[in-house]
Amino acid sequence: MNKPYTAVPSIAGATIKLAGAGLALAAALALNPAHAADAANGKVLAEGHNCAACHGPGLNKPVSPEYPKLAGQHADYIYWALRQYQMGSGNPHLGRNNPIMQAQVQNLSQNDMRDLAAYIESLKGDLVNKK
Repeated sequence: MNKPYTAVPSIAGATIKLAGAGLALAAALALNPAHAADAANGKVLAEGHNCAACHGPGLNKPVSPEYPKLAGQHADYIYWALRQYQMGSGNPHLGRNNPIMQAQVQNLSQNDMRDLAAYIESLKGDLVNKK
């Protein structure tokens, strides 16, 4: 039978471990500040990867109906789509299976994808929100 006072040190020890983990997380976040998306860098990346070859001028007039219009799309959607292409078809719940897009995004960092997404969102496009 455990005496009531023996349980207290284990709770205190767990509290100390959680506090230490919290401090470690806070330090990691402080050392790696959030990346503010840079639309100007996104433009450079879009031109360098020749996104207009498929998605058309201004990324708003695709060369084929099977390619989406991108201009004006929400940045968070574009970022997640790019990450899904990067993850590939290895996980059907997360990845997107398109060999052309998978090849285009393989060398992009997550910050590069955020920059691309910010640039695409800044473009004037034909996309509209229906209410």
